[in-house]
Amino acid sequence: MKELTNLKISIDKEILTITISRPEKYNALDNTSLEELRSAIQGAYDKKEIKGVIITGAGNNAFVAGADINEIANLNELNGRKFSEKGQEIFALIENLHKPVIAAIDGYALGGGCELAMACHIRVCTAKSIFGFPEVTLGMIPGYGGTQRLTQLVGKGKALELMMTAENIDASEALRLNLVNHVVKDNEELMSKSRQLLQKISANAPLAVGMLINCVNAVYSFDENGYQAEANSFSNCFKSNDLREGVNAFIEKRRPDFKGE
Repeated sequence: MKELTNLKISIDKEILTITISRPEKYNALDNTSLEELRSAIQGAYDKKEIKGVIITGAGNNAFVAGADINEIANLNELNGRKFSEKGQEIFALIENLHKPVIAAIDGYALGGGCELAMACHIRVCTAKSIFGFPEVTLGMIPGYGGTQRLTQLVGKGKALELMMTAENIDASEALRLNLVNHVVKDNEELMSKSRQLLQKISANAPLAVGMLINCVNAVYSFDENGYQAEANSFSNCFKSNDLREGVNAFIEKRRPDFKGE
């Protein structure tokens, strides 16, 4: 991977950590950040040694405070559509990755930042984190899939309320609404909890984990029947060495040694 400008990448114990690093801009997503994020996620698809991904933000103030307003100010109707579709495409790469992706949120997750978090499979945040969709105060709406994913997570009525009022919510309310999975005390506990979750997941059969992601995503797809996706994936499990290893380990009363094959 070429040298990155706005992202920091590290791999430790099969976990890829992607840190969006524009702390002076509250890690706002500009075009460079998005392209680097695309490249980093594509690398997670391609590298077998990566078993899970954490996406987080640099500093103590923000996960991602939104899209870069300076770039938005220069958009028109034509390139505005391209701007939205590009973000949707990159966030779909995250959502459809066959390895678990956790958003580790410390501080503001607003607008495009909350959209990025919702594209991840699991969200963990610190108690001081703040979530919101301020787009209508700028005369616009979420454009990176936020209108769809927020509705899936919290329901139609609450999604409309949050987006139409542009009111922020705190971590405890985000947990109550199922916008996040876990709330922890501080950044240290945030990264520890995220790693613990990924380590617990990676102890299981990776092919089966990937199939679960595909099946759950199919619930919300108009192009794929979720029940058929589940049946297809279930049957595909029986082609894998992992299934045989899991069954044999159960019978032999030992821990399975999955290879992702």
